[in-house]
Formats: sequence, C-alpha cells, structure tokens
Amino acid sequence: MDNRQAIGSWLSGPRAAAEEMGADFGYRGKRLGLPPEGPGSAAPLGRRFGALFVDWALCLLIAYGLFARGDSQAAGNYALGIFLVLHVLTVGTLGFTPGKRVFRVQVISEHGGRLGFGWAVVRSVLLCLAIPALIWDRDGRGLHDRLARAVQVRM
Repeated sequence: MDNRQAIGSWLSGPRAAAEEMGADFGYRGKRLGLPPEGPGSAAPLGRRFGALFVDWALCLLIAYGLFARGDSQAAGNYALGIFLVLHVLTVGTLGFTPGKRVFRVQVISEHGGRLGFGWAVVRSVLLCLAIPALIWDRDGRGLHDRLARAVQVRM
C-alpha cells in the first residue's frame, strides 16, 4: 500500500477501509434477518424521528391543555410523564404510538413477534432518558431498542 492509498483509506473512514479489505456489512437489519426493503425492513431514521416529533408534540399539547395552563416549564415536565405512559401503553399493546402509526413504523421483538409489555416498559424508560436512544448500532437500532430486544420496522 503506497502513501496515497493509506491517506485515502483514512479520509474515507473506517467502514470504507474495512469494506476495502473484504468486510461485508450488508444492509441495515441484515443481521436481524429483516428484508432489505419494504414492509418488515428496518425503519429509516427519518420516519423514526418524524414519529418521535409527532408523539412529543401530542404529549406537549396534552400537558399544556390539561395540567400546565400557561407554565411552559411545567408543561415540559408533565409532557415527559405523558410521553412515558403513552409509549408504555401503546407500544406494549399495539406495537406503535400515534406518531409511529402516522409514519408507518412498528416496534416488534427481535424474533419477529409482539414486544412484551415488560420489554415495552424497559424500552420506554430508556427512551425517556434520551442518551440510550442516541447510541446506535450498525443496524440502526438505538441502545434502548437493543436492551429491550426490540427493532423498529416499516409497516
């Protein structure tokens, strides 16, 4: 390897360098046995963020209207509690929240079935902590999904 190739592999990043050496990363969700595209494939980040935005806006609206009339700081605090309850109840029973339904995303277990209620509680608490949701693996799953043995797929 000459100096030019070494610099090129450094600039393109570790993934490109590993692929150049023969590593096959495949598509997101391949290691989980998900299809590459269409229903049942790993949900893209754009849809997941859109669903999160819709759910958070809905929770803020409920908190502001019911509990915190005029106090925006209190509304944010109440919204987090409502967000937790919303996620536990809807993901634990239906597999999706209102925002996930709008963006056609569903939360299932790693093995393809419905996510159990206990795992939905674990996933929702970790999601409310925010940090676990910001750490992703190469399949696009957040740490909250990995620890709860869940995956978000397209409907």
